[in-house]
Amino acid sequence: MHILLTGSSGFTGRALTQAAQNAGHTVAHLSSNLNEIPSLTAEIAGINPTHVVHLAGISFVGHADPLAFYMVNVLGTMNLLNALAALPVKPQCVLISSSANVYGNCLQSPIQETQPLAPINHYASSKMTMEHMAKTQSQQLPLVFTRPFNYTGAGQSTDFLVPNLVDHFLRKADHIALGNLNVEREFNDVRMVCEAYLKLLTVGERGQTYNICTGKAYTPRQLIESLKRLTGHTMTVETRADLVRANEVHRLCGNPEKLQAAIGKPSDFELVDTLKWMLNVDPS
Repeated sequence: MHILLTGSSGFTGRALTQAAQNAGHTVAHLSSNLNEIPSLTAEIAGINPTHVVHLAGISFVGHADPLAFYMVNVLGTMNLLNALAALPVKPQCVLISSSANVYGNCLQSPIQETQPLAPINHYASSKMTMEHMAKTQSQQLPLVFTRPFNYTGAGQSTDFLVPNLVDHFLRKADHIALGNLNVEREFNDVRMVCEAYLKLLTVGERGQTYNICTGKAYTPRQLIESLKRLTGHTMTVETRADLVRANEVHRLCGNPEKLQAAIGKPSDFELVDTLKWMLNVDPS
């Protein structure tokens, strides 16, 4: 495959580049701004990809500028798809990374792809809007949508919970302030996510949506206990109301049956293996 990758400088983009190259594929990194249409169109025309993975976007839920979510995640995606649709030879698959946050708070768990969408923040709303907008190009392009549940790994920004915890334990900090310790999330391994993306590029069904998940959920308290056992370090954990996000999603856990039916069971990275990798501890 000759893969056009957007968002290649980000956490997932770096990991996917490595995974794709290890598998023998070539990767072209999009350098144009998604909202600068002339340069975007010209660059894509010069790449002529066989496959596309669209990761570019604002992924931090707590980003300060709500408008930016829509400018990048929605309008930027629209510009990308328009440029791809103008190619004389269309890509064989265009994989668009959305988010499990589009499900919002729902009683069903684990969540299936048929669950009605109910986003409760601007990040999730922008991803839902992006999905709906992208489907207007479904006749012109072979689109596959993914909704990854929370994942992590070495190299992720400390803006996110798991690398923030790992950083505190590595520094042997005596204190950490956190928000809600009772929410439940999947904390999957970015290497599993990249494996799923690469397989879906060839076997994903056109127009379909796949949860990228394992069905295993953990609380921040469980993460902290695992890191205590791995490092032998203990610190004081302070819960602060000002760090609790408005409209918090309480439980986010996916049903992996549709994904596994399409690609088989991906590599099984246990949470402790991912944490050891992030701590740079010998996984053996």
